[in-house]
Amino acid sequence: MDYCNNPELKYIIVQILFPNKTTFQLNRKSKQALYLQLSNTFIELIKSRKLLPETKLPSSRTLAENLKVHRKTVVACYEELLLQGWVESIAKKGTFVNANLPELNVQDFTIDNQHKKTNNTGFDFYHNEELVRKSPEKKEGFMYINDGISDARLTPTEDIARIYRRICGRKHIYKEMSYGSLFGNEKLRKTLANYLNKTRGLSVSYENILITRGSQMGIYLSSKLLLKKDDLVVIGETNYASADTTFLQNEANLVRVSVDENGINTKEIEEICKKKAIKAVYVTSHHHHPTTVTLSAERRIHLLNLAKKYSFAIIEDDYDYDFNYNHSPILPLASHDANGNVIYIGSVCKTVAPVFRIGYLIASKEFVNEAANQRRFIDRQGDALLELTFEEFIKNGDLDRHIKKVMKIYKTRRDLFCKLLEEKFKDVFFFEIPKGGMAVWLTLHKKYSWKTISEIAYKHQLEIGEWQRYDIGNSKHNAIRIGFATYNEEEIYELIKRLSKTMNEVKLLKKSL
Repeated sequence: MDYCNNPELKYIIVQILFPNKTTFQLNRKSKQALYLQLSNTFIELIKSRKLLPETKLPSSRTLAENLKVHRKTVVACYEELLLQGWVESIAKKGTFVNANLPELNVQDFTIDNQHKKTNNTGFDFYHNEELVRKSPEKKEGFMYINDGISDARLTPTEDIARIYRRICGRKHIYKEMSYGSLFGNEKLRKTLANYLNKTRGLSVSYENILITRGSQMGIYLSSKLLLKKDDLVVIGETNYASADTTFLQNEANLVRVSVDENGINTKEIEEICKKKAIKAVYVTSHHHHPTTVTLSAERRIHLLNLAKKYSFAIIEDDYDYDFNYNHSPILPLASHDANGNVIYIGSVCKTVAPVFRIGYLIASKEFVNEAANQRRFIDRQGDALLELTFEEFIKNGDLDRHIKKVMKIYKTRRDLFCKLLEEKFKDVFFFEIPKGGMAVWLTLHKKYSWKTISEIAYKHQLEIGEWQRYDIGNSKHNAIRIGFATYNEEEIYELIKRLSKTMNEVKLLKKSL
């Protein structure tokens, strides 16, 4: 059918394209060229079947006059449509909508709803409820409990930006902008090896180091290499929830052991090893997550001996090494590992700011090589420019200066936070003052529930967060982890004030029941 000679269609086209002109919304202030705006409008008209196959388009001169644009704009538009295959040009006849275009099968497709995205997916995919995490929408005036993160306001952004600009200005920096090593920038790896050997008693070379996007990537890669279906991994009765989830994604079986004031119970681990073969033990030795306790020297040596005897891996997540207020940092398990059993994981994200995704995985060269091969398929390489920036940041002593500065601030905040907790809530909360880190492990009196507190706190613009994830093992400990480092002194007073209002209301509710 020749749509060009159809009087009814001609009338429709004239009505749509011309005296109205509302179909063509050209924004002369937009960064997008006018000819592309015009092309996109034509495409939507064709997709929505307002312009049918074989429809003749107006001449470039006619359309230009009607839309008050230069004729070259319309010519460029038609050329773009021709290149994309939406139209075809017939010599001495004009430009026509491509006669071979199939109809796009959509429901209720109109110009008015063309930019609205559907919430439905047109294909099947696998849902994993274990990965779902509640992310509260940040609301003005609310305070949000976290489990111990640094104060971004203290980030040395000027120092980092100055180094970054200097690196970007180097003559041959373009060489760092293509595909690089799967292991991360070699300069950073060498500087990290030197730094960690001096500060943490390690004895490694750069070949033992894989740069990651943070500790979580290190846990993920280790899990992929160590665990298969039904393999056993030993974790604390209380444990870092994201590590639990990562192990479960590899269909491993979690074996929980108790955690006390001396850290994870290694005697229980030994009893398990006598009966079953385990593949790995996950431990946050410096400040156990979430309880903040430190693994004792006796248990450290015992765990290393068990790893050698039963040939299992120790995944040591040393996320909180730098922050110690009562004593010097205790050297990690990795510093005593003479048998290649420890996979040491850490990052600078906690120390500086979570946005800087620089972490590391340290292990035998053989394991690191395989981890790099795995990394290829989830993150081809890291951010070379950022890695070079932090290489200088560490080598120049900027990282150590930053740690010394924030340590004093965080200690002051810890002391104030714990003092107010003791004064205001000694009949409600029980806790030990943490020796380091950025959070307090707060146990609630058994007669109260975090569920009730969370609901009432929300009325006082205080978001408790996912309190349930601190007891995935269902031990009924009734405790959560509350960070203090993020808040300045004024904010700590305000947090305690809102928590106090909440608890007063909780107590009244308890009496009325």
